[in-house]
Amino acid sequence: MAEQTAPPESTGPAGAISSGPPGPAAGARPDKPDAAVVRDALGVGIAVGLSGFAFGVTSAGSGLSLLQTCVLSLLVFTGASQFALVGALAAGGNPYTAAAGAFFLGVRNAFYGLRLSQLLALPRAVRPFAAHWVIDETTAVTLPQPTRRAARIGFTVTGLTLYVLWNLTTLVGALGAEALGDTDAWGLDAASPAVFLALLAPMLTSTTERVTAGLAVLLALTLLPVLPAGVPVLLSALAAPVVLFLMGRTKRGPNDGNAADGSATQRKKGERRS
Repeated sequence: MAEQTAPPESTGPAGAISSGPPGPAAGARPDKPDAAVVRDALGVGIAVGLSGFAFGVTSAGSGLSLLQTCVLSLLVFTGASQFALVGALAAGGNPYTAAAGAFFLGVRNAFYGLRLSQLLALPRAVRPFAAHWVIDETTAVTLPQPTRRAARIGFTVTGLTLYVLWNLTTLVGALGAEALGDTDAWGLDAASPAVFLALLAPMLTSTTERVTAGLAVLLALTLLPVLPAGVPVLLSALAAPVVLFLMGRTKRGPNDGNAADGSATQRKKGERRS
């Protein structure tokens, strides 16, 4: 069924019709060719998908079997969480702590889903399958698209390309781990976090977001030498409420001071009149 659009509300000087804010829900004519959306989606999917090789090598070097490594990529399919899990296990961390750290890293995808569900408006039968592809990369490609059609193309092409490549390269990396010898010496465990940071950095547009990210990194690095593996990642999440609390106090401070000064002034005027 075709989407219905609201009737025109206003007309500009040149007779242009304004029917609401731009975006996928506005029903406007696509401003970006499908080929350009596919090109961008393929670029992200291929670039990030190849880093599955690093996960396969790291996972095998951490002691996980070939089957365990491949199942993680097939069912979990969120690079940062997968690297956090195998990294914590490799460092001798408790499996439950490692799993908890990976879980909380993956929770962010639920918040991505809330936004993407509005932009994509997929049929109910497709949503459970699409939810498995709600990750950083698909979100980064989908959100900037000007129309719903472009958003759906970007999401689908990025998700499909990344899922296929990530799992194939995970398999190759796990099989080739023995040939590489000491996997720690290659530093391949830093590949996925580096890609994640490259995607995240442009999204930190406000001061609050930058301060929160910086404090989270500082907490993780400070606690890393003194706490069991996996715990610093969990505690670094405290950066968000701390920054929000401090920002709230900063905003309330001047207002409270002005209110107090105003009350004092009113009292003084009252005393003078009496």
